[in-house]
Parts: sequence; C-alpha cells; structure tokens
Amino acid sequence: MQRAKQLAVLGLRELGEVHWNLSPAALYEEAIRRGEGEVADGGALVVRTGTFTGRAAQDKFIVEEPGSVGNIDWGDVNRPISAARFDALLDRVMDYFRGREIFIQDMLAGADDRYRIPIRVITEKAWHSLFARNMFVRIQDKAALGGHAPEYTVVHAPGFEAYPERDGTRSEAFVLLHPGRKLVLIGGTHYAGEIKKSIFSTLNYVLPLQGVMSMHCSANVGKNGDTAVFFGLSGTGKTTLSADPARDLIGDDEHGWSDGGVFNYEGGCYAKVINLSPVAEPEIYACTGRFGTVLENVVMDPANRTLDLDSNHLTENTRAAYPIHFIPNHLPGGKAGHPKNIIMLTCDAFGVMPPIAKLTAAQAMYHFLSGYTAKVAGTEAGVKEPKATFSTCFGAPFMPLHPGVYAKLLGEKIERHGVDCWLVNTGWTGGEYGVGQRMSIRHTRSLVHGALDGSLVDVPTHRDPIFGLAIPERCDGVPSSILQPRTTWADGAAYDRKAKELARLFHQNFARYVSGVTDAIRDAGPLVG
Repeated sequence: MQRAKQLAVLGLRELGEVHWNLSPAALYEEAIRRGEGEVADGGALVVRTGTFTGRAAQDKFIVEEPGSVGNIDWGDVNRPISAARFDALLDRVMDYFRGREIFIQDMLAGADDRYRIPIRVITEKAWHSLFARNMFVRIQDKAALGGHAPEYTVVHAPGFEAYPERDGTRSEAFVLLHPGRKLVLIGGTHYAGEIKKSIFSTLNYVLPLQGVMSMHCSANVGKNGDTAVFFGLSGTGKTTLSADPARDLIGDDEHGWSDGGVFNYEGGCYAKVINLSPVAEPEIYACTGRFGTVLENVVMDPANRTLDLDSNHLTENTRAAYPIHFIPNHLPGGKAGHPKNIIMLTCDAFGVMPPIAKLTAAQAMYHFLSGYTAKVAGTEAGVKEPKATFSTCFGAPFMPLHPGVYAKLLGEKIERHGVDCWLVNTGWTGGEYGVGQRMSIRHTRSLVHGALDGSLVDVPTHRDPIFGLAIPERCDGVPSSILQPRTTWADGAAYDRKAKELARLFHQNFARYVSGVTDAIRDAGPLVG
C-alpha cells in the first residue's frame, strides 16, 4: 500500500503490472518475453537503442525553481526550462504510463553511507531496469529494501516523444532535472547512459554544497593503499586504465572525495567495448561474456550468437553495463583513502600533447579548468570523429554548479594531501587524427605504472617549449623516442604549427576563467599563443 501511495504522489495511477526490484534472471525473462533483446553466446543481454546511440547532450534541461536557481551555472550546458513546462510534460508522461507495465529498481547512489542518496528508477523497459540494477548500489537487506523511501526518483519513458513546440524541448528527446522536486524525467531516447548520468548530475549538484569534491573520474588503489584518480571524458581511457590487475578497482566513472577519502558513486561499470582486446583489457573483455551484463548496440551473429566487438555497424559507442563485482579485483565497499596521485587524461586529436607530463599544482588546476580532450565518435549524438573540445572539470555536461566550486574544492584537497598530478595523452601521436596513430595502450599503461609506483617522480624532465610541461626523459617499457611528441612527427615544422594552434585554443578557452584564478594558475598554461 505504501508503495502504491508513493507512485500515486508522482501521478502514476491505473498502471498495468508493476514489477518491483526484479532479479537479473527475472529481468532477462521479461526482456525476452517483450522482445527487448537477445541472449548472446556467453550469456550477456544484447539490446539496441535505436536512433540515439549516445547522450542527447543538447536535450538536457534543468528546471528553474526558487530553491536552486541561484546555484546553477546557467548557459549552453545547463539550459533552463520553466517549472510550468516541466509539470505539463510530466502530466503527459503520467498519462502515457496508464495501463502499461512498469519496472522499478530501488537503489542507492554513493558507497559512503554519510553521503549516499536513496534513489528509485521507474522505467517501461525490463532491460533498462536491469541496467539500473547493474549501475547503482544494490540494497542487500530485504527489510531495508521493503521500506525504501527514495529521495530522488528517475522516471524513464523512452517510448514517449515530446513535441518541441508544445513542450519547450529541442527535439523529441528530453532529460529534465528538477532539483526542487528531486525528480528526473527522461523520454524519447533509449540510450541507457542518460539514466546514470542524470543521477551523476544530481550528485554533482548536491554533494559539493556539503564539501564533497564530485569527480568525473575512475579510481583504483594499490596493494599499499595508495589511491589513484583518473579524470577524463568518455573515451579517454578512464575505464581501461583503472581496470588494472595489479590494483583494486574502486570505480570506473563517478566518485566523491570527502574528508574521509575517495568513494564510488556507483555499483557498476559502463565500459565502451568497441575494439575491446582480450589481451590489453582482459577484465572488461571477460564481462562481455557474462550473464547479467547488458550490451548496448554490440553486433551479434544472429545464427550462433557470437559477438563482434570490432564492428561499428551500429555505432562506435558500443557499451557494456555490468555490476562492479564482475571485475575480480574490485574493491569491496567502494571506499579508499585520499589520493596519492591524480592523472588527467586527454585524448588529443591534434597529436601534439606528450604521452605523460608531471604537473605542478598550478598546472593541475589550469588543466582541470580547461578539460581539454577530444569528443570521441559516438559518445554524443552527431559526433562522428574525434573533435577537439574543452570540457571544464573533465565533465562539463554533468556539472550544474559553477566550475569554480569544483576547482576550489579540488585545489584545497590537492594542497592538503600533497597529491602528485600528471597529464596523460591517450590520443594521437606522430601526427593529428587521420595522419598519426593512437597511443599504444601498452605504453600508456607503463607510463601510468611509472607515475603510480613513484619511479617517474625523480626522473629528469624536459620542459616543453610550447606547453611548458615537464616531460620525463625515460620510463621503463617505453621507447624514449615517443616521450617527446615533436620527434614522433615526420615534419617538425608541421608539429610546431599544430602545437601553436592548440596553444592558442587553450588561451582563448581559458580567458573566461582568468578573472577568478590566481596569477600562478593563469600563468600555468601554454607559453606561446
């Protein structure tokens, strides 16, 4: 009865069958019964997301309401929509659900019980319910699950399409966050990543106001308890580099940094699997062949049900969603101490950034605010090839507050805990995209290991004359010839022109932050341009 009242408060009435907290096996049965997906050889559930195979970044809005309007960094990323528009669209979605079956998962967001938030995900698809069950923190205690009272709710109606002229949206797809009502409304897109990123955006609004640094990053911890954090946008290598057999995985995408240390926001991983290698990424590769994993837009042979992870027939952004305990060396509990190292990942499409560089504290803040990388094909609708971009905090699409809020928290924590910071390029070398080649993951792993085990700390460095970065002169397992990016180009003059072009873009982008940072941070950018 209590559950029915909770649904009625939202406006969900006269429903078909309501499926509460079904197990993976039961959700498989429902998904197959309803024709939502197919089972691959090995046991994963293979689904298609249709038109949207990545986030609909331009279709996300935040409701203007009195409690939060002064906190939001309004602009091209955080677009406003009126409360009246939200309410009208919510009413139409509630009507859409009448008579329909729905699937509900009651979960938690956040591994630290001091900051975790009880959530509820309501959707019309069984496979989306399995996705939510994989991605968030499960409630193991049956009594606690039965009495679950969500603080935040996601209402997910992928089959419902908006009318932009009537609803105030940009297209038929919409992701609407209402901070006051603690409600997320998603429709018009079957891409499951919208579910997890909407909760991430919510946490990025709530927790920094409580002094918790909210981070778009992966994290792991060594056998000696040394925590490492990997900042980066989708496609830069967060998941791949943090899934290290020699270290325990805390999480692959979203974390908080409190006065007690680092903690995972999620209970699962959402890995990009295009061209996944069983040699270079064995832990993630193994997850693609497990019962319980959801595979989005992965090509499968219809006869023998084998997967073709190299195919981009549907999209470059093929994904696997699986619970974190599928990774053998995950860290139970999802919490660890303060970071010893921070690694900022950039996928440089210009091919001019070094494979690794040691950052000063001021440079770390400069590059955190800059968030330079390339949007990789498929991660957002309309992106077909890598495109240079600056995404502040390495996660601007998910950061509702002003970048200065996150930067201030990060700077304070880096200083307080004496963290070593590094910039790692997982993008191109030997030329820009289309000319050069992608960095070897084997070499990148060796460089990251050198940073984390301390062997690179005292290595002599060369100061890059354009970007001012301290580039190590050697690293075990890596040819010294690739450490200096200019020497990897056949034409040194062409390198200089491209590097100066990127340096100018850095300066143009950072102009908006100059008035709010120290002179040391302002001067930590490229030396030319």
